[in-house]
Amino acid sequence: MYKVLLLNDDYTPMDFVVQILQRFFHKDREQATIIMLQVHTQGHGVCGIYTKDVAATKVEQVLHFSKVHQHPLQCVMEEN
Repeated sequence: MYKVLLLNDDYTPMDFVVQILQRFFHKDREQATIIMLQVHTQGHGVCGIYTKDVAATKVEQVLHFSKVHQHPLQCVMEEN
């Protein structure tokens, strides 16, 4: 299993991070806000734990969506 993580940066708006968490990880507003604050204060936040293929797809989706919206948000996966 693999953890999908969002990494903090100084440019991506907090609301955009919440939107990512709701759209791609199916978090409600409260859960998404908690994870966003972890990203902001701790440098990273766990979006979820998935099989390798699902995690890789989610990372790709987030990176593409962020690029399209001109945000430098980084999303990575690591073995759990």
